[in-house]
Amino acid sequence: AERFIQTALREWAYAVAYANSDHRAAELPIWLHRYNWHRPHGSLKSKPPISRLGLTKDNLLRLHT
Repeated sequence: AERFIQTALREWAYAVAYANSDHRAAELPIWLHRYNWHRPHGSLKSKPPISRLGLTKDNLLRLHT
């Protein structure tokens, strides 16, 4: 959890000079999607966390944008 918080602060909360808190909050779901679906994680052999679920072709979670 501590590593996640450090990463969120570095890559989302303080990575950009947001116009206001509402704009920062609007960016959170976008950042979380990237973090969980696309961002390589060193502890997972450079794979994103979603790869640990072993999703099959017919699983709706595979349908993401």
